[in-house]
Amino acid sequence: MKLLEVADLRVAFDGVAAVDGLSFDLGAGESLGLVGESGSGKSTVALALLGLHRGSGAEVTGAVRVDGTDVLAATEAGLRALRGARAAMVFQDPLSALDPYWAIGDQIAEVHRVHTGSSRRAAHERAVQVLDRVGIPDAARRAKSHPHEFSGGMRQRALIAMALACSPKLLIADEPTTALDVTVQAQILDLLHELRAEDGMALLLVTHDLGVVAGNTDRVLVMRDGRAVERGEVAEVLGAPREPYTRELLAAVPRLDSPRERPDGPKDVLLSVTDLHRHYPAPAGGTAGWRGLLGARAKLRAVDGVSLDIRRGETLGVVGESGSGKSTLGRLLVRLAEPTSGEIRFEGEDLARASERRLRPLRRDLQMVFQDPVSSLNPRRTIGESVADPLRVHGRSGQQLKAEVGELLDRVGLRPDWYQRYPHELSGGQRQRVGIARALALRPKLIVCDEPVSALDVTTQAQVIRLLADLQAEFGLTLVFIAHDLAVVRQVSDRVAVLRHGRIVELGTVDEVYESPQHPYTRGLLAAVPVLDPAEADSRRAARAELRGRERAAALTA
Repeated sequence: MKLLEVADLRVAFDGVAAVDGLSFDLGAGESLGLVGESGSGKSTVALALLGLHRGSGAEVTGAVRVDGTDVLAATEAGLRALRGARAAMVFQDPLSALDPYWAIGDQIAEVHRVHTGSSRRAAHERAVQVLDRVGIPDAARRAKSHPHEFSGGMRQRALIAMALACSPKLLIADEPTTALDVTVQAQILDLLHELRAEDGMALLLVTHDLGVVAGNTDRVLVMRDGRAVERGEVAEVLGAPREPYTRELLAAVPRLDSPRERPDGPKDVLLSVTDLHRHYPAPAGGTAGWRGLLGARAKLRAVDGVSLDIRRGETLGVVGESGSGKSTLGRLLVRLAEPTSGEIRFEGEDLARASERRLRPLRRDLQMVFQDPVSSLNPRRTIGESVADPLRVHGRSGQQLKAEVGELLDRVGLRPDWYQRYPHELSGGQRQRVGIARALALRPKLIVCDEPVSALDVTTQAQVIRLLADLQAEFGLTLVFIAHDLAVVRQVSDRVAVLRHGRIVELGTVDEVYESPQHPYTRGLLAAVPVLDPAEADSRRAARAELRGRERAAALTA
């Protein structure tokens, strides 16, 4: 008997099918990748496997058996006995999955106590044990930390530790690395691979990233509109896909080796930065996210002596891990953050020392597209009103205002009659287009794009990237493209700046940086990028494991 059996699963909300007749199975120790775009139904499937749709109003039919338990027919007590003990789930956003008021170790210990009836002491010891198992340094001490004191990668490790607390037979990982930079993503995926190899645990990996699937699953099932489009061994499906939809997904994946056609030639400097600094007070007690940055210093140097030129009409890519200073630098460039010291010159004007009164007319030329359009758009205002705001500030009104907004919405691929729609009525990609329309409203000269496609699936990501390229060509825009996805940055950029600990460690043309990286940090970033060839992915994982082994041995002998 298979560990997981799904037959003709159907999930509907208000009569609309989110999952439509899906069937698959998974044996002990096996791994399956569930792949599809946003809205394909893959996360809905993951929730249904543990009966998490109960009470949501969803209509669920078909058959789901997990380790012998009929999930759809089980009592609440039966489901509680299944969840966390024999089957566990790791969610995409650890901040929303972890209780901010409880210490990490206490949350893990509580899961262990509920399912095993163990003593508080034994549960705490188990919490420390699994935190150590997932690579949290000084686990006994860090078990007392709260979620906000962990970095993003450490929070995801803590969620995995919680899932492991009762040694489940099945782990369901729903987009576990979507918001992580490439090196942390590689660490988390390597960890899941090791756990499966050592503990014989089955893994269902839900993701929109085909590169993640390539190196971490045995089989893959491609979903679209709630149905299975294609399935098979991962090497076969990714190497020779039969279905047009699968081929479309693969074609949309940005790659380090894809051909580039970017215009070259001399360009004058639009904006220059000289010895730019931005310091913040150190957090009380210090946290893992700041480790290595502070030492005995009293302040965090988020941007630490950056100097660079941004040339008119080019795209400058800015890459680096979380905490490297990318977003802070982007906000400084458009003066949404105040520099501690240094110089920012835009067409000769020193923005760093300009008063707010002097900055006001310059802001129309300096705009920003944010990573999360949900938080950057007011949920109580229509998208048309949000796009109209900068125009209204600069004197537009009445029918002229509404006509301009309609043209902007149309230009970014949205219907002008969507003016009265609210952000929650749009998909993630559509909301990001609204953010681009708002940034474009005043015809700026420079737009800073801060992780504009990191939360989007590959086809939507490709659409947004093409849109930015078209707009750049049409309006002569200069773009600063901030991202942790090095393949995307290579695709869109003319030059690349690599940031680490607030400093530029490498700066050059895309070809120079990607084909002949000079700094070890840059080489490490490139080596961590997922690849679509399963054999190559295995080779890279083995190389990372060997390097970690050497580092641990060196630490023990130091």
